[in-house]
Amino acid sequence: MIWPAIAVFCLDQVSKWLVAHHIPLFQSRVIIPGLFNLVHTHNRGIAFGLLNRDSSSPTIFLITAASLVVIVVLIIWYVRSTEKDTFLTLGMSLIMGGTLGNMTDRLRLGLVVDFLDIYLGRFHWPAFNVADSSITIGTFMIGLSLILSHKRSSHAS
Repeated sequence: MIWPAIAVFCLDQVSKWLVAHHIPLFQSRVIIPGLFNLVHTHNRGIAFGLLNRDSSSPTIFLITAASLVVIVVLIIWYVRSTEKDTFLTLGMSLIMGGTLGNMTDRLRLGLVVDFLDIYLGRFHWPAFNVADSSITIGTFMIGLSLILSHKRSSHAS
């Protein structure tokens, strides 16, 4: 199931390009007052600003290596899987597309462009992007699929 990964990767890269070319760095556009803005910010760490350090840090190399490991593990898991659970496979594909999207930014720019700003009043969730969303949703889907398959197998025995 490669198409969801390709779609996520393309949507992620196009959306980041649009933000980088239409919203000045550290500026924002209010979309839903008090709830949602588009912003242009940079993140040298991982999802939601974790490990956000300067570009001279070895963190970028570690994150890129971890991204490659995730991609390889997902490919091996998919190829070796005897049952092709659509929900599980879709989760894998979403994670792969998101991982490739952020890894492309890191390799090309040395950072990741973030632009989705969700907040309530003055309480802001760290800015994120399409790739981060895809990785989060894919992880949830894999977890749910594994829990449900475990419950099915324990009821069957």
